[in-house]
Parts: sequence; structure tokens; C-alpha cells
Amino acid sequence: MALRKGLQGALFVLGRHTEFHQTDNSTAATHETKEGRKFNDDYQALMDHFSLKPRTIEIGKSNQNGDVEAANGVLKRKLKQHLLLRRSADFDSIAHYEAFIADVLTRANRHRKKKIDEELAAMKPLKADRLPEYVEIDAVVTSWSTIRIKKNAYSLPSRLRGEKVRVQLFDDRLEVRFAGELQADMPRLLGEGGQHIDYRHIIWSLVQKPGAFRRYRYREELFPTMVFRQAYDALGVLGDRDADLHYLRILHLAASTMQSDVEIALSLLLESKTAPRIEAVKELCLAAEKKAAKDVPEITPFTVELDHYDELLGTGSDQ
Repeated sequence: MALRKGLQGALFVLGRHTEFHQTDNSTAATHETKEGRKFNDDYQALMDHFSLKPRTIEIGKSNQNGDVEAANGVLKRKLKQHLLLRRSADFDSIAHYEAFIADVLTRANRHRKKKIDEELAAMKPLKADRLPEYVEIDAVVTSWSTIRIKKNAYSLPSRLRGEKVRVQLFDDRLEVRFAGELQADMPRLLGEGGQHIDYRHIIWSLVQKPGAFRRYRYREELFPTMVFRQAYDALGVLGDRDADLHYLRILHLAASTMQSDVEIALSLLLESKTAPRIEAVKELCLAAEKKAAKDVPEITPFTVELDHYDELLGTGSDQ
């Protein structure tokens, strides 16, 4: 997806395309076969769509892409300098960071307009439509509210158990839809064997089967913060079964109300060296809720007198 996104971004800015597209032997474009490395189907389909002839450098001959590698090095140094001038490498979002990079590139390319125009004159007009920057995968939600995409596990709301969902897999995230409606949007995991588990999706099943918690495959994902982990450990004095039962009910409370309120209650109990039983946690959360309600100031309703506006505009009833 990253290759498709980058290539399309360049082609549609230029409005024209080259005869060849040259890349290295990365798995984004090639795969190993008995006859050596060959272009994979997705990459070949991308080339066909934009009428490009694919070609690669020789294995172990990175110098054959020397011009490109050198330009990448210059760009990295240029971005570093602009970040130093900006005095911060923090951005509000990825979109803001991408806009920053685009601005740096636009200013750098102003000095290359003559050469770019010469290249464009030798290129062919771009006639292909833009491809979606994702692939679609159908998956069935398991009884534990999870799906497996590219050998990684993701949790979904428990109401989707047993249903078939459609996953749109982007370069950096995935979107899950059911009956055409967006159900979840989460970061994409890289590599294999990872998991993105939201306890809010899982707890509704586990709280009905507390005995399954101790052997649950993704149990470590059900400690949203260190405080929750410490609370579970502190519950160990009650014995394994009661500790699991109390912790799952605490997690259920966090999913049903506010995780931050439950976390504060757990912290207070841990500080007092008290086992954080569910009853004690509920009591503290309820007390905090009542205090918050009491602290809300009463506001006298404000009645708008329209005559005052007439006076300001000089259009009162006496005129």
C-alpha cells in the first residue's frame, strides 16, 4: 500500500507518466521463486494499470539506484534542517506532518521547474484513474470478538461476533465495516503475530465466563494501564478465582463508565494498602460522581431582551 500511495501521489501531481518504473528487490514489488525473484501480482497489476514497464536493479547492486539514494539523503538532511528551524519535531497529526513535508518539497522544487518541464515534455499523459489506497479483505468475527488480518489479531465490538465484516486495509490503518457502516478504525500492525485488543470489546464475553480469563490468549492486553496491572496483582491475596472475578468486574465497570474514574479509585485503594475489591471501587467511583455533581455551579437562565438591540440600533418603538 505504501508503494501504491507514493507512486500515485507522484503521478497525479505530474499528470504524466514515464515509460519505466524502477525499484529495488523489496517484497513490496518482488518475491522469491524457483527461477529467482519475480514481480508479485499486486505490483504487476499496479504497473499494468498505469501503463508502466517494471524493472529492478540487480540484487546487491544498490549503486544502480545511486541518483535516487543520493536525492533521498539530501531530502532527509533538508527536512532535518527545517525541523531545527521550526524548533519542534512534534505535530498535531500525521496529516500536519505530511503537509509540512509537502511544503518543503514544493519550495525545493521551485528551482527545478525548467528541468521538470523538459522531463514532462518527454512523458506520456496520464489517462488511468486513481486506484483506492487499500485492499479489501472479508473476515468472520470469532466468538471472542476478534479477527485475524495478515496474521495479526484485532478485536471488534462483541455485537459483531459470528458476523462477516469487510476490512479495508490501508498502509497505516484498517477500517472495519459491517452492512456498509464503519464499526472500527485502528492502527495497522506491522509484521506477524501481533495483536490490537481493546478490553472494551472483550470484557462482555469474559465477564460471563470468568474462568476463561486465566488462560485467555491475549490476557496481557487486558491491563489498559500499569495501575490496572498492579490492582490485579494486589487482588492475588483473595486467591486466583476471586482475583479474576473481581478484576473482570472492575474492567467491566471501566468499560461501562469512565476508565479514568476507575483508575483513580484503584490508585487510592492501592495507596491505602487495601485489596481493590469491586465493591470498594464502585463505592469510590460513586462518591466521586456525587462530588462532581455537587461541584457543578447553578447557572441562572439568561433571558434575552430584544428591546435592548433596538435601542443600540436606534430603531426603538418610539422612532
